[in-house]
Amino acid sequence: MRHDGAGIIVATAEGVHGAMFAGRLDPEPTVGDWVALVDGAPVAVLPRASLLRRRAATEDEQQALAANLDVVLLVCGLDRPVKAGRIQRGAALAWDAGATPVVVLTKASLTDDVADAVRVVEEAAPGVAVLVTSVREDVGVDELEAQVRDRTVALLGESGAGKSSIVNALLGDDVAAVGDVRAGDAKGRHTTTTRQLHVLPRGGVLVDGPGIRGVGLWIDPDAVDASFADVDDAAAGCRFGDCRHEDEPGCAVVAAIDAGDLDRARLDAWRVLRREAESAELRALPHEQRRRDKRFARITKDAQRRKGR
Repeated sequence: MRHDGAGIIVATAEGVHGAMFAGRLDPEPTVGDWVALVDGAPVAVLPRASLLRRRAATEDEQQALAANLDVVLLVCGLDRPVKAGRIQRGAALAWDAGATPVVVLTKASLTDDVADAVRVVEEAAPGVAVLVTSVREDVGVDELEAQVRDRTVALLGESGAGKSSIVNALLGDDVAAVGDVRAGDAKGRHTTTTRQLHVLPRGGVLVDGPGIRGVGLWIDPDAVDASFADVDDAAAGCRFGDCRHEDEPGCAVVAAIDAGDLDRARLDAWRVLRREAESAELRALPHEQRRRDKRFARITKDAQRRKGR
């Protein structure tokens, strides 16, 4: 339920209690994991059904956020601009985890243009469900409860986006501190300082955690394709299976753009995230294997070309 450094908080048939580490575990447990205990100490992490992960903020490695998820709620406050790129990255993280992304637009009472925010999300992530909420006015809470009931759900969003208010509304209790945001840029303080799993009174569990400023990708490149289903569907008609959708003959994606059936901005966004995901996947390989991978030369060439621009 929570990682406390020298130990973890676990829920067992006997209740919730602390379990101190007797040795190093591989993989290191994260919130949402099932663990095996021997004499009260965690000795193994059971195989995961899914893992929500991102690129660590300060190191070139993955950071585990939560395990065994069904749904990831991408929380965006309407007291600030809704960023299409952040939605696309969050959706890619969710698909990589084997979970379903759902966008939650909070603080609806603070804007006069909810419809425009919804349009931005729908264009950034076609097919992804969008919920509009205002917890203080009890707007959208029933829809939120329907999304989380009997599921394992994680919240993902910036500080001050309204995640703690969602936790309190779904739990029916003020268990998460709610902080103010700066008037100038709507940025919030980290009122939540650690990732924690909450058992919901109507069924299901909710994982809350600190707000994340950057959404660096450390995912399978196929998860990017899942976030851009329109690009992926068009790519099925390409002449070559490894088409990069640039200047290859018989590219169905470029043809769809020329015909007005696909927005070029979607392809540009796909390229950025796909390149980042492939680079992360390569960096995770041993050095010699990385050098032998044919993608290494292509990504290096692409980087040099962009630098030349």
